[in-house]
Amino acid sequence: MTKPARDAAQKPADHYLDDIQAAGALPFILVHLACLGAIWTGVYWQDVALAVGLYGLRMFGITGGYHRYFSHRAYKTSRWFQFILAFIAQTSAQRGILWWAAKHRHHHRYSDTPADVHSPAQRGFWYAHMGWIFTARHDTTDLAAVPDLAKFPELRFLDRFHYLPAFILAVAVWFAAGWSGLVVGFFWSTVATYHGTFCINSLAHVYGRRRYLTGDDSRNNWWFALLTMGEGWHNNHHAYQSAACQGFRWWEIDTTYYILKALSWVGITWDLHRPPAAVVRGEQRLGKAIIEKAASQLVATFHVEQIAARLQATLADTPSLADVKAELQHKLENARAQAEAMLASLHMPELHMPSLPDLHMPTMPTLPTRDELKDRAAAMFVRTPSMDDIVDRARQLLIEAVCARLAVAAA
Repeated sequence: MTKPARDAAQKPADHYLDDIQAAGALPFILVHLACLGAIWTGVYWQDVALAVGLYGLRMFGITGGYHRYFSHRAYKTSRWFQFILAFIAQTSAQRGILWWAAKHRHHHRYSDTPADVHSPAQRGFWYAHMGWIFTARHDTTDLAAVPDLAKFPELRFLDRFHYLPAFILAVAVWFAAGWSGLVVGFFWSTVATYHGTFCINSLAHVYGRRRYLTGDDSRNNWWFALLTMGEGWHNNHHAYQSAACQGFRWWEIDTTYYILKALSWVGITWDLHRPPAAVVRGEQRLGKAIIEKAASQLVATFHVEQIAARLQATLADTPSLADVKAELQHKLENARAQAEAMLASLHMPELHMPSLPDLHMPTMPTLPTRDELKDRAAAMFVRTPSMDDIVDRARQLLIEAVCARLAVAAA
């Protein structure tokens, strides 16, 4: 884990808003205020048409450029069109192509964990939506995360002067359409592309449906898909990140993919990756990282401290279990693996002592059974062929966690 990721994992979530720098947010605020200039310039249909056109062009630069090409390499193109894509993307004023791709790759690596750069589950809506952009910790470009892109000097140039394409576009709009065109056509569409993009970071991890188990909170939302030219099929994307399409079903509208497909007919793009049929049907087994995330989420629904405390109390207070207690503590002191195996052998929902009828015996506070874990996993997660792997890993993690607490108590 990188140093910024370690710092993010260690810092309390409710303190993240303290990191936002007012100076960094000032240009962003001024762009929003510039939209009010329409009060003086007026709003004409030509300006609105220009705004809609620039929104579509720049949203494609974001979705087809920043995201699917530069961040995920979901298709191939020539070097000259790669530069055009980068230039169009940066007219959206969302910083440099290398910065954007590096941050997005980091997001997928740590999605909805404490190290995620923009997770509403970890930081809250406003930080995930836009607050993270205005912090010093996220100001620099991690070139180590994008070595495949950093080798191109023209991309490094654009990344260094990341607002230059937006400035050139603004000047061109002003020359062509005057002040009303600048305010309505340029600034209105800029703000719209800001929040259209940001909604995928924030709201697409909160509202919608999950078709695939991805180890995070990504969701599919048809409304966001319409606004962002296909990016709203976000759970699909997290299930198979290298696909050039994010709408996996025929009825999932994905305008960006339609444009990329049309460009492939004239040889501008090629090798557009499609998700395997097994992925689309939800039949492909999950990777180790997703199984680990899902198992950890399942374990988090149990009160490990409470289980360990009650088990410790029962072992201490029940005479008939004195030998078990002594052996368990001995194994905890000498070998964690042996202790975990022994604790697993106590895996019973209830333990009564018929040989001691006069002794009041409490219910044995053991670990949940495998069937109990499986039932809870089925309620938490969408169907997956890796459910047994998740349950087995969760059981192992739960035993390890209880053993760790018992070891502390026995010390």
